[in-house]
Amino acid sequence: MAKLELAFYEQNDVMKVSKALLGKLLVTEIDGVRTSGRIVETEAYAGATDKASHAYNNRRTSRTEIIYAPGGVAYVYLCYGIHHLFNVVTHGRDVPHAVLVRALEPLEGLERMLLRTGKTKIDYTLTAGPGSLTKALGITTGLTGQSLLGNTVWIEDAPALPPRQIAIGTRVGVAYAMEDAYRPYRFWVKDSKWVSKGKGLVQK
Repeated sequence: MAKLELAFYEQNDVMKVSKALLGKLLVTEIDGVRTSGRIVETEAYAGATDKASHAYNNRRTSRTEIIYAPGGVAYVYLCYGIHHLFNVVTHGRDVPHAVLVRALEPLEGLERMLLRTGKTKIDYTLTAGPGSLTKALGITTGLTGQSLLGNTVWIEDAPALPPRQIAIGTRVGVAYAMEDAYRPYRFWVKDSKWVSKGKGLVQK
């Protein structure tokens, strides 16, 4: 399938992009081995106005500077010093929007995924969860700033999912964001067994 074009990443509605990524294929080619998975769960982060975003209030650090780049590059950061989390930078220069990819349905390179993760069988734990999927696909912080139009990590097009197949809820692990933790910015494919088991907050 063809790679997504730059115009896809340059869209100014991060929620629209987050939903549109569902069903697309996240691909890596590392050491000559192609691995891929279908995106089944995403979270949108709306930059300077979003308390859950690393770029809230236009915060700029050596780690987050890449989010301010024009859309179409990878932002990979380390969570809890253990998990490498893969994000798609969107919008234009100096607008720090990003989409976290939270879960994949594994498709290609399954043997290499098992080897990378130390697993012996394929089940939902292989790629359900943002730290699990990056380990399976060989994605690390070393890929931060990589163009998603390149030949190491990219996203391939696939037919858009009908709205009835998309579920919407709150993001996972962002309680620190107070009221912004209740924003309906997480999207997933209904009935997919590959969606992560993480739960967002529910307004009381």
